[in-house]
Amino acid sequence: MDLLTTLVVILLVLWVLGISFASSVGSILHLLLVIAVIVIVVRLIRGQSI
Repeated sequence: MDLLTTLVVILLVLWVLGISFASSVGSILHLLLVIAVIVIVVRLIRGQSI
């Protein structure tokens, strides 16, 4: 796994924990997760590996 994949997995876990414990932390992590997904989609469209 490369750095981006590891980052997405960590953000996903923190996002799930954030939703269940604190709404403000969950919203910040949700925003970071959305940004990470957008980066992955852009890399796939450009033909780069994830």
